[in-house]
Amino acid sequence: MASVVTLVVAAGASLFMAWAIGAGSSGSTPFAPAVGASAISIMRAGFVVGILGFAGAVLQGANVSEAVGSELIRGVTLSPTAAAIGLTTAAILVAFGVFAGYPIATAFTVTGAVVGAGLALGGDPAWGKYRQVAALWVATPFVGGGIAYGTARALRDERVAERVAVPLLAGVVGVVLANVEFTFFDGAGEQASLVAAVVARTDLAPMLVRAGVSAVAAAVAGLALFWDLRRGTERGQRHFLLVLGGLVAFSAGGSQVGLAIGPLLPLVDPFDIPILPVLVAGGIGLLTGSWTGAPRMIKALSQDYSSLGPRRSIAALIPSFAIAQTAVFFGIPVSFNEIIVSAIVGSGYAAGNSAISRGKMGKTVLAWVGSLALALAVSYGAFLAVSAVL
Repeated sequence: MASVVTLVVAAGASLFMAWAIGAGSSGSTPFAPAVGASAISIMRAGFVVGILGFAGAVLQGANVSEAVGSELIRGVTLSPTAAAIGLTTAAILVAFGVFAGYPIATAFTVTGAVVGAGLALGGDPAWGKYRQVAALWVATPFVGGGIAYGTARALRDERVAERVAVPLLAGVVGVVLANVEFTFFDGAGEQASLVAAVVARTDLAPMLVRAGVSAVAAAVAGLALFWDLRRGTERGQRHFLLVLGGLVAFSAGGSQVGLAIGPLLPLVDPFDIPILPVLVAGGIGLLTGSWTGAPRMIKALSQDYSSLGPRRSIAALIPSFAIAQTAVFFGIPVSFNEIIVSAIVGSGYAAGNSAISRGKMGKTVLAWVGSLALALAVSYGAFLAVSAVL
């Protein structure tokens, strides 16, 4: 009976975490650049990102969820008590960031809390997974910010024809999208990309098919945007921004839902509950958070960090989408706040340092690092304290 009650508490903490993530990183970051460029209103962005985040959670959430639930600690399986303490600790820290107006890195917080609870439970560090996670976390600001900076500089160059450059960028997005994995492309219920699905259904050389499908995807995306830009440059830019925001929102759902429900997966395995209903529950939590709490953080990111225009917003969203899908593919928990803020800063530097709030950025970086250490320490201490009492 006690274990069932603890499981219910852990499930409640998971839903609270999903709400906090929806109100924070997955609900606010995807459309922040588009809002900053006046392509969509804050309230409408919160509504749309909630729906797309739910879809991403259901269709792409399995990889990261399984990694968070079973790959961060070796030698033990998270108990209901450990999961409840880890999730509650992380959710409180993320919710504090939402209401304080500072984007706490959810991946840092959840990872620290899960590792802290797992170590207190007697588990061993998963050093291999930690190196993989740390490599992506450290590379994200440099890769995302660097690509955003270079793209923004190119779009601002008078020698670059915007009606050619922007469709080329759309072609790059088309290539990435053709290689993104979805559950509906594989009949066995596993995730597969459009490219992989075509390869599996043809007898041609796999490399030739991959190149051909990617080229077709690039051509379709590029030509569609080229035609739209001919009807009006601002109109085409706005539509491209909204599409990019939607793709990032979908990717956010696929990545961030794992931070909320991952610790629950070891707890529901004995009950033979499939992962899909758990993903749906986590997606509903993200949806609720996006609709009720995201507007505050959307405002903070779109207006406080940098004065974004359409070109710099496009430059920020393209690497964000690519990095997010890389994390989903490899099952690595990653913070969308880190991805988007790094890209916003990179594109902002293309317009000069005056467009960046350095004070805000310094506090944000401290919040990221502090949330990882604090979540680990609090979760570790809380589990020991609860275990001693019980």
